[in-house]
This record gives sequence, structure tokens and C-alpha cells, in this order.
Amino acid sequence: MIYHVTTKTAWEAALQHGFYEAPSLHTEGFIHNSTAGQVSGVLDRYYKNATGLILLHIDESKLTSPLKYELAPSVNEEFPHIFGPINLDAVVKTEDIR
Repeated sequence: MIYHVTTKTAWEAALQHGFYEAPSLHTEGFIHNSTAGQVSGVLDRYYKNATGLILLHIDESKLTSPLKYELAPSVNEEFPHIFGPINLDAVVKTEDIR
């Protein structure tokens, strides 16, 4: 299982479009994700005061786009990156982030 932080608004748009794309897919070529142990650090670093967030639980075995773990030198950890849109059936759960 891998995880992606997004907004409720972006997820609702994905449900309308039939797939999910984060802005980073167009600017960096992939969608940033985390392992279970990395989620809290990502929230602390990038979403400290954000509201209206949800966590997508993604079954990587159901992804139709390529998944690759790559090193993030700033924290010296490998993170899962999805190189294409996320098909909705790969998202097995959504969870409100408080």
C-alpha cells in the first residue's frame, strides 16, 4: 500500500474525470506518494497548516501507470512515484486528514 495526500476538491474532480492527476504529473512527470512510515513527515514538511486534505490509500498492484521508487536527496529516503494518472480502482480507501 502507498499513500497520496490531496485535497477533497481535487479528489472530487478525479471522480468526475475517471482518474486522478496531481499537478506534479505535469510539472515533474510523476505523482508524489509515500509509504505508511513517510506520511507523517510529508504532512509536517509540506501541509503543516493546510485544511481540507484527504489521504488516498493506493493498492500499487492495481495501478495501470508505472510505479518507481526514487531517492529524495533532501531527506535521503526513497519515495514511490507514479509516472502517469492514478486509475480510480487502485484507490481502495480515502481518509480525512485532521
